[in-house]
Amino acid sequence: MPPRIPIFQCLRAPVGQQTSIPSAHHSLAGQTTSSWSPSLSIANVCARDASTAAQRRKHRDPYAIAQAKAKKAANLSRQAVLKQERAGSLGDPIRGVETPFLRSFDTAALAADSGASSNPVRTNTAAPETQAQPLNFYLDKRELDKGVKHSSWLLSPMESESKEVESTFEDYDTGRSSKEDEAKRTQEEQATAAEALQRIASLDIGSSKDRLRVNKQRCIETFGRHTTDTILPPKPPGAHPAPPMEKKERAGPDTGSSEVQVAILTAKIRTLAEFVATRGRTDRVNQRNLRLLVHRRQKLLQYVRRKERGGPRWQNLIETLGLTEGTWRGEITLGRPDMIPAVAV
Repeated sequence: MPPRIPIFQCLRAPVGQQTSIPSAHHSLAGQTTSSWSPSLSIANVCARDASTAAQRRKHRDPYAIAQAKAKKAANLSRQAVLKQERAGSLGDPIRGVETPFLRSFDTAALAADSGASSNPVRTNTAAPETQAQPLNFYLDKRELDKGVKHSSWLLSPMESESKEVESTFEDYDTGRSSKEDEAKRTQEEQATAAEALQRIASLDIGSSKDRLRVNKQRCIETFGRHTTDTILPPKPPGAHPAPPMEKKERAGPDTGSSEVQVAILTAKIRTLAEFVATRGRTDRVNQRNLRLLVHRRQKLLQYVRRKERGGPRWQNLIETLGLTEGTWRGEITLGRPDMIPAVAV
């Protein structure tokens, strides 16, 4: 293996000697030109390539070199500050701004102030009806109450068919407790059964898939056209309004409009972003799925914004879900998974 000779050692000029490179127009015919000396320094090469005398002095001046490096560092730091300010003004492209409706996705429970009065865009001033909390296993409040009543009936003591049978038991079973103790024990058993049924049907012990299913139903009921058509005012007319079309009656709840799809994607993105930020830092598949969901929501938001022209339906959507300009404007770059912030508890 050949020996390693440092390049700076080769190009360093010997002390007390001056070297120069003869140019082609200085050589005359019949004169032999000396070959290039390896002791020429790099600074002399840069100065030789400069076109003017000022540039030659700049390449040799250490103060000018330090000043250029300081300028470059200042420009890079300013670019970083501007980039951070732009990201702050646009907002988080994944989570957006925290709202009560957005926080309720974590537990699939109804928000504390999810009524119509919390949104100034809504025109319906009637007091919102008290809604029951959603339950697991596709149950509703009526079915749960029916199951509790049935469990109470099963635990209630059976009445004797005749007084003779009751008197016979009273004669032979002398160690039996009194009727008051039996009634108290029956009430405790019925209360335990009712509490067990309520815990089983609660979403607190449900899986992420169960909460997502309930969140989808909530998004359909909140942003569906069958609900917003009676609450929100119509969008402003355009420059050339089209003739009104005859509206047909809906066959069922609205599940396919862009607003509903954006809300469902937001629920999925929130769940997946929390997983990637905490436990899925090495899960490349879910990181790619999160990127796909974010860009799909961006396209739908751009479509809704263009069609609604910033109308009440658009305002209701972004205010309820806490969506910022970063979720639909410009290019969305997620970066590394460790840059995704976790939900503050």
